[in-house]
Amino acid sequence: MVMNNPFPQLFYGTAWKEERTETLVDQAIRLGVRAIDSANQRRHYFEAATGRAVANHIQQGTVLRSELFLQSKFTYQQGQDHRLPYNPQASLADQVRQSFASSLEHFQTDYLDSLLLHGPLYRQGISAQDWQVWTALGELQSRGQVRHVGLSNVSAGQLQEWIEKTDVPITFVQNRCFAALGWDREVRQLCRQNGILYQGFSLLTANIREIESPRMLLLAERYKTDLASLVFAFAHAVGMIVLTGTTQADHLMADLKALNLVLSAEDVKSIETIAFSR
Repeated sequence: MVMNNPFPQLFYGTAWKEERTETLVDQAIRLGVRAIDSANQRRHYFEAATGRAVANHIQQGTVLRSELFLQSKFTYQQGQDHRLPYNPQASLADQVRQSFASSLEHFQTDYLDSLLLHGPLYRQGISAQDWQVWTALGELQSRGQVRHVGLSNVSAGQLQEWIEKTDVPITFVQNRCFAALGWDREVRQLCRQNGILYQGFSLLTANIREIESPRMLLLAERYKTDLASLVFAFAHAVGMIVLTGTTQADHLMADLKALNLVLSAEDVKSIETIAFSR
């Protein structure tokens, strides 16, 4: 069931775009995308270029700042390359503040709609460092500089612990979504039970085998749509916010239209279990 929420249901993901970043973000906004996902991690993102595209549209009057949803992330040093957005000798709280200030400069704005912890320090459990970062995110939110905070790349166990211990509301969880794991079923269930919105990325690239299965091909034919649109329509139906990183204008337009494609409950269930019954 699609969750009712006031947020855009499709984000444009800007990772791995490099020198094409500004052009592609410009294209996304021109085609109607109003939510941009970034990270202050030069290793995989070119946030300054993303920000230039956003600022140009605002300055030209194409969109108002209030019409855009801008999301960035704080990334630990282990996930960065040498182009750090903070002083590595600073405390983690100061690193968060420095990274955030840099993101504001990139986007030429005085607030972000969402700021995520790019991932816990370790694959299991929540470290003392994670809590320091999370506290700093909460402080930015309490001052009104960030509207919403959340987590990325978390396991169900980590999310459960976070929910039990945090006093800072978690608005979003953003995870790579694998069909082989029931499209991240455990994490999505925790999100649903706790009023957290789930953002799914790599919906296509992480699931090529399942997406190209005979059953999906038959469903795409029945709905007279393409496989990518079928996946995004499914994701929307089960309450996910969809991330797309396509570089093709026609594909992006199809991704946006896919959110209006209504699948039957039976077909949604069929896609949700596609990895277990091929």
